[in-house]
Amino acid sequence: QVQLVESGGGLVQAGGSLRISCVASGRTFSSYNMGWFRQAPGKEREFVAGITWSGGSTYYVDSVKGRFTISRDNAKNTVYLQMNSLKPEDTAVYYCAASGISGNIRVRPHEYGYWGQGTQVTVSS
Repeated sequence: QVQLVESGGGLVQAGGSLRISCVASGRTFSSYNMGWFRQAPGKEREFVAGITWSGGSTYYVDSVKGRFTISRDNAKNTVYLQMNSLKPEDTAVYYCAASGISGNIRVRPHEYGYWGQGTQVTVSS
């Protein structure tokens, strides 16, 4: 049982930065690999970044490598996504998700069992 709540979205100009957060409730937070997905209107949900339960491994979709950083603080039951050098194509609703599958970071939505309600990120050109 995990409940996830995202926050920190907003409107930024191209080239700017934004940090979004996901707070999890539940005492087994540290047992889950965590991921960030995003979905733009008319497009399918897309994997953005993932992090293992220990925080020791991360993985990013090619389009955000070098610009985005995922991290977690298990003591605060929180995962973060720091987004730098934002582009208009980054505009989407960003979702936090938790996966109970151990091992490699998963990139398919169906491999994540828990989802937040999303936070809107809009990047103006």
